[in-house]
Amino acid sequence: MIIREFGLRQSQKALARPLRHACLRASLSTTTFQDPPTLSPTPTGVPDPSDPGMQSPNAQPQAPSIFSAKRAQTPSRAGGRHGGGARGRPAVPDTTVEDYEEKQRLRRQLGRVGSRLEVTYRPADVFLNPPGPGDVTLELLLASQAHMGHHASLWNPANARYIYGVRQGIHIISLEQTAAHLRRAARVVEEVAYRGGLILFVGTRPGQTQIVTQAARLARACHLFTKWTPGSITNSEVILAGMPMQMLDEHDNPVDGFDRHINERRPLVPDLVVCLNPLENYVLLHECALVNVPTIGVIDTNVEPTWVTYGIPANDDSLRCLAVIGSVLGRAGEEGHRRRLEDARKGVVAWQTPLDVQRFMELQRDNAEREAEVAARQVNKGGSAGPEDSDGGLRDPWAVAAAAQEKDTGGQRGGF
Repeated sequence: MIIREFGLRQSQKALARPLRHACLRASLSTTTFQDPPTLSPTPTGVPDPSDPGMQSPNAQPQAPSIFSAKRAQTPSRAGGRHGGGARGRPAVPDTTVEDYEEKQRLRRQLGRVGSRLEVTYRPADVFLNPPGPGDVTLELLLASQAHMGHHASLWNPANARYIYGVRQGIHIISLEQTAAHLRRAARVVEEVAYRGGLILFVGTRPGQTQIVTQAARLARACHLFTKWTPGSITNSEVILAGMPMQMLDEHDNPVDGFDRHINERRPLVPDLVVCLNPLENYVLLHECALVNVPTIGVIDTNVEPTWVTYGIPANDDSLRCLAVIGSVLGRAGEEGHRRRLEDARKGVVAWQTPLDVQRFMELQRDNAEREAEVAARQVNKGGSAGPEDSDGGLRDPWAVAAAAQEKDTGGQRGGF
C-alpha cells in the first residue's frame, strides 16, 4: 500500500506541474494559423480586478488616478537592462525645489493657525524667576505639592487645625492655611531685613542646597546646608572664636576704627532663623529658643509645631514646595533690604546701634577728647604738637589718658 500511494502522489505532482515556457514557445513557433488565436495567460490563482468579466454589473466607473496619468505621460527609456524599453525603469522628474517652495508657502500661510500654551509649569522657573509674596496663589501651592502630608497614622494631633481632610489614608493640608502662614512669615523676614537684622537660612537635606543658597543670596543673609554644629549659639564664644566680622554703616559701607571692638566682642548671633527641615535640626531650634531667637519652619503633618515661632504648614518632603517657600522668603528679605537702603539715602535710619557698640563709641569719643586736651596743653607750653613716643610713633589712646591722669595727680598713682 505504501508503494501504491507513493506512485499516486508522484503522478499527481507531475500532472499539476504547468508546461514549460520553452515547450510552449516551440509549439507556437512551429504552428501557423491564419488568425492567430489569443492565448490566455497562465492562471496564477489571483483574479485581475481590471478584467471586465470580473466586475459587477452594478459597479460604477472609476476616474483615472493621478498615478496612472503620470505613468501614462512618463516616457519609457529607450533601452534597458533586458534590451526592451517597456521593461526599463521610468524616468521620474526631480521636484525637490518645487516641494520645498510649497512647504515654505504652507508654513507661512498656516504657521499661526492653532492654539498656543502661554503659561506652562517648569520647575527651573523657580530659580530663574523666583516668586515673591505677591505671587503666592493656591494654584502655585497646589502645583508645588504643598498640600500632601504624611500617612494618617503618623500625624501630630497639634496639626489638626492645618489639616483639610484625609484622602486614601494621607492627610491633606489646607492650602488656605499654607498661604496665610507663608505671607505672615514673609512679612516677618521683610521687617527683620528692614531693621538690619542677621537672617540664617538652614536646609540640610539632599537637594536643598540650591534652595537655601538662592534664598540667602536674595535676602543678603547667611545659609547653612551641612550639619549644624551643636553649641554654635549657646557656646559661640568658644566655637565661633576668631571668626571674621565687619562693621557697616546704614549704607552697608565698611567702617574703620572698630578693630579693637571686633576682637574683644562676642560672636554674632542670628536675629532670625529660617529652617526648611525642622525634624533634622531640633538642636538648632532648641538653642534658638534658649537665647530667644525667633524661628520660621516648614511644619508637616508629623512635625511638632511648637518647635518654631512662625510655622508654615506645608509638605517638607517636596523640593518644589520648599523651592517656592524659599524663593518667597528670599524675595521678602530682598524687599526689606531695598527699603532700608532707600530710607538711608533719605537720611532715615530704621535700626538702632547695639549697646556694646554705643559704649565703645562713647569710650573712643572720650579718649579723643582727652588726647586733644593733652595736645593743646603741650602746644601752650611750647612742646610738640602732639603726644608722640621717642621713636616718633603715636601713643596708644589708653596710654595717653593714663599719662594725663598721672600728671594731674602729681605723680601719685592709685592714691585716694
